[in-house]
Amino acid sequence: MARIPLLQLSDLTLTFGGNPLFDGIDLVVQPGERLALVGRNGSGKSTLMKVMAGLVEADSGRVSVAPGKSVGYMEQEPEMAGFATLGDFASEGLEPGELYKVERAGEGLKFDPARAVSTASGGERRRAALAGLMAVAPDLMLLDEPTNHLDIEAITWLERELKGTRAGFILISHDRAFLRELTRATLWIDRSLMRRQDKGFADFEVWRDTVWQEEDVQRHKLNRKIKAEARWAVEGISARRKRNQGRVRALGELRAQRSAQIRRQGTAGMVLEAGRKSGRKVIEALSICKSFEGVSIVEDFSLKVQRADRIAFVGPNGVGKTTLLKMLLGEIAPDSGTVSLGTNLEVAVFDQARAQLDPDLSLWDTLTGAPDMRVSGSSDQVMVRGTPRHVVGYLKDFLFDEAQARAPVRSLSGGEKARLLLARLMARQSNLLVLDEPTNDLDVETLDLLQELLDDYDGTVLLVSHDRDFLDRVATTTVAMMGDGRAVAYAGGWSDYLMQRGSDTSENDAKSKASKGKLTKKTASQTGLSFTEKHRLETLPAEIERLEAEIAKLAELLSDAELFAKAPVKFTKASEALAERQTRLNAAEEDWLVLAEKAGG
Repeated sequence: MARIPLLQLSDLTLTFGGNPLFDGIDLVVQPGERLALVGRNGSGKSTLMKVMAGLVEADSGRVSVAPGKSVGYMEQEPEMAGFATLGDFASEGLEPGELYKVERAGEGLKFDPARAVSTASGGERRRAALAGLMAVAPDLMLLDEPTNHLDIEAITWLERELKGTRAGFILISHDRAFLRELTRATLWIDRSLMRRQDKGFADFEVWRDTVWQEEDVQRHKLNRKIKAEARWAVEGISARRKRNQGRVRALGELRAQRSAQIRRQGTAGMVLEAGRKSGRKVIEALSICKSFEGVSIVEDFSLKVQRADRIAFVGPNGVGKTTLLKMLLGEIAPDSGTVSLGTNLEVAVFDQARAQLDPDLSLWDTLTGAPDMRVSGSSDQVMVRGTPRHVVGYLKDFLFDEAQARAPVRSLSGGEKARLLLARLMARQSNLLVLDEPTNDLDVETLDLLQELLDDYDGTVLLVSHDRDFLDRVATTTVAMMGDGRAVAYAGGWSDYLMQRGSDTSENDAKSKASKGKLTKKTASQTGLSFTEKHRLETLPAEIERLEAEIAKLAELLSDAELFAKAPVKFTKASEALAERQTRLNAAEEDWLVLAEKAGG
């Protein structure tokens, strides 16, 4: 006997101001399904989810929910008027005997149910909305960016809960690791249409690229056919007018078919350029300590940041990552210890709170009114890395169309706001980027491009993120803040940190790391080395080994005598990467020698 669908969309169409957002969408969601909903920023993912939840009405088509089944939606900006506390909001609709579910979710998601709604931050409100949805446990959960404002511990808790639930769910998320772990099928919104593949997000990018490749082949064939038919029409139509009107009509139909094809949205034309080079030493912190109201943020923390480092800061929300960043930038003084900055620093900051954006300003005014982008005497030009650009042309580089230029910032989706911030950030030259949760709300393609830009950026990056996949792709060092004043630097990204953290608990593993090739490491005693220096000395051999392996791979690639002729861009990038990794290897070996000598007294 066939199962009754939990949710069904039939011939759904929705138009906003001209072009259809959705056109003839059909979807069947069965009980217990686990779906990823993906698409470019602005493609309508959140709107479609609101249609599924009954919060937005489509122009035509039907939304059907199975009798006796429930659908729950996690709002990005929940309305809490009339509720005194976050717990009151989250427990609405629960029986008294079920209130423990909110408390349990509150512990996992790290929000205080007793917090007054009037004093709660946007992130706390979202966590309360998510906790309420998890407590109610509807048959189908619609989760729009549920990992935003969650630290990695809370994300891991949510993963476990969703793995164990019998309910179905549809996920919108920028967090690749989260989607890969949980989804079993993928819905892809692309140019008003929705495709479905019964495989999880792990297979999405291969599927997407295959679809696009097939489209390019078909478009090429259609263009060739139109050219051939047009040539026939010009050369011989007058002599065969009566006999070949059908062929003329067919040519018109081919042209109409080509006109009807909607070209896919291009990749954002983002460019990230470093200004003049900073000195080799960017920041050096020595034995810094900081506490607020008796709570220790860092104790005896030392860190040396060198040019081209990519350093990530991870830890639970509220542990002090932003405070540590501000100390390293010289904005907050440590209680003890010293912080010294290198020379020629040009700092650019990406703010996760979007505080740099006024929701009532238009995109046009947001850029032309920015002090570091303003062109004297011009109302339609912005200064982009020293060169005037028309504001609409520059916005198009970040995938905004001309109609959006005069729209207020408040009308943008979360991903579009992130792209607007990136437009401001990338208009100026810098050699030290500070990125506080830059991945929130960005689509997969923009995340890929941002990662590539950071890889090629000839400057230094300080990064705060809870996106494990992005950390693995970008970070060369991860500073883990434990919440008790300890902050420890580990070589590599998130996965490297997990592996090393596990190894640190094993004395045998620690001993096995004591030597690497010709580098025999001395034991780091407490006399002469700080805690951070001791750990740095222990992890340097692994970092050196990784760099040597990368250098060997790049050297092998460049040994191909025909590489420059076949792929000059690839050759140039590989050459630059080889030089950059050789520089980092030399610095790592120098650090090891200095620390080993210091440890030996």
